[in-house]
Amino acid sequence: QVQLVESGGGLVQAGGSLRLSCAASGRTFSRYAMGWFRQAPGKEREFVAAISWSGGSTYYADYVKGRFTISRDNAENTVYLQMNSLKPEDTAVYYCAAGRYFGDPYHTRSDSYDYWGQGTQVTVSS
Repeated sequence: QVQLVESGGGLVQAGGSLRLSCAASGRTFSRYAMGWFRQAPGKEREFVAAISWSGGSTYYADYVKGRFTISRDNAENTVYLQMNSLKPEDTAVYYCAAGRYFGDPYHTRSDSYDYWGQGTQVTVSS
């Protein structure tokens, strides 16, 4: 079992930055690939970014590439999402997730992930 708790969300102006954190319980964190997803009101949950077990490989959705950076610290059981140049369309609830698989097509699919956090709200004002 892995429990995930996100933090770091909030209200920011367009062009600003936020860093989300996702703290994981348990001693098997390094065995899981980690992903970030988001869900805006009235929309389906969508993939944002993913990182491999060691952190050596990352993958981003086109709409955040160049603006967001995913990283992880296995010693601290934490995965991060640094979000820069935020846009109003980035407004959503952001979720972190843990899964056993990484690589195309698994890391972009929400059903590839076994554990989910409760989400943290990110609101970007124009």
